[in-house]
Amino acid sequence: MHTKRDLTQGSIPRGLLGFALPLILGNLLQQLYNLADTWVVGQFIGEGALAAVGSSYTLMTFLTSILLGLCMGSSVYFSIQFGRQDPDKLRSGIFQAFLLIGAITLVLNALVYALVDSILLLLQIPPEVTGLTKTYLLWVFAGIVATFLYNFFANLLRAVGNSVTPLLFLGISVALNIGLDLLFVVPLQMGVQGAALATVISQYLAGLGLAGYTWKAFPALRVRREDRVWNKATLRQLLSLSGFTCLQQSVMNFGILMVQGLVNSFGTTVMAAFAVAVKIDTLAYMPVQDFGNAFSTFVAQNFGAQKRARIRSGTRWAVFWVVVFCLVLGGLVCLLAPQLMAVFVGAEAVDVIAVGTGYLRIEGAFYLGIGILFLLYGYFRAVNRPAVSVVLTVCSLGTRVALAYVLSALPALGVTGIWMAIPIGWFLADLVGILLWRREDRQSR
Repeated sequence: MHTKRDLTQGSIPRGLLGFALPLILGNLLQQLYNLADTWVVGQFIGEGALAAVGSSYTLMTFLTSILLGLCMGSSVYFSIQFGRQDPDKLRSGIFQAFLLIGAITLVLNALVYALVDSILLLLQIPPEVTGLTKTYLLWVFAGIVATFLYNFFANLLRAVGNSVTPLLFLGISVALNIGLDLLFVVPLQMGVQGAALATVISQYLAGLGLAGYTWKAFPALRVRREDRVWNKATLRQLLSLSGFTCLQQSVMNFGILMVQGLVNSFGTTVMAAFAVAVKIDTLAYMPVQDFGNAFSTFVAQNFGAQKRARIRSGTRWAVFWVVVFCLVLGGLVCLLAPQLMAVFVGAEAVDVIAVGTGYLRIEGAFYLGIGILFLLYGYFRAVNRPAVSVVLTVCSLGTRVALAYVLSALPALGVTGIWMAIPIGWFLADLVGILLWRREDRQSR
């Protein structure tokens, strides 16, 4: 089978980091889809449009997390079968996973359009930006199918060791998105509709392009006639891995959505600051999130190959790299927070910059908490215990949401209480996860 990297053999630190780096770069580029919209809208349209795009981003993240979770969960199954060197089960899994996730994508797309007004009410969108937010959502969610295609085939290729090709397709797509953003918003003056349309066109380029490339360049992954059957055992394992991973991703982003509603209650300035700061924050810790996903592929391949000692050694290296990433990235965010905010809103937006800086410095100082949590998520998915990831997410998000409402109600803290609740939730989940990991590791010896 054609593959770029077999993670069941060779140098662990070099193999793990070599596989992770393209994945990190790829997802950093993926974040630029919405960052490009945010920058262009903030610079050329105004604060109201910026608040609309920011609120839409939180909702988009929640809904697309369902698809991302399903694709990530399926990729664990693909990695395990690749590690076991069982191409028949791999192709059967590809067939069943594609149809299952594709059907869910279409249902999700229909629900978004049917319930858009109710969603806007749930998010407590201020009246002055409701129209802009609805326009952006109606256009940008035309790209849900493209999001599914790209993430399905990207996760498939990563599962068999190819993390470079998805990066190349995404790089071309992001460059197109930025160019179309500027074209549609500035000279054509299409407003938030133009920003959304640029994203959708670019997403379809990445999704359809990567699907076509996978079919042509990886004949071993092509589903044959004899693979097009519904195998109950395969389907059950796919549903377990994909369902729990989807639930974990959805719970995580639903908690963020609940926090978004609380943030919106503090007014347009806080909304705009949060819209920008949360994107900078997400982009900053994205490398450790993606490293956790790369670590999950490493563990899954070796779990399939029954190489437990290699998994333990890889875990030690993974913790080392995450500590390095978190210290460097967190330090840079804390140091450069005002400048990073100013890139998106302009130096004259003093109030927005002040609120966003407060958020970024609190989160950046504690990135190690979320870095370890991403490793735990990846590990438990890979050893076929995805339910544990859901438990950890509930611990983290439940704590975050509850504390956000309690602390923000204190006059001395206000909106700062929302920011403080986030790292507290991370570290509580870390504690629970480490205890569960130690028990699982002892049982496997």
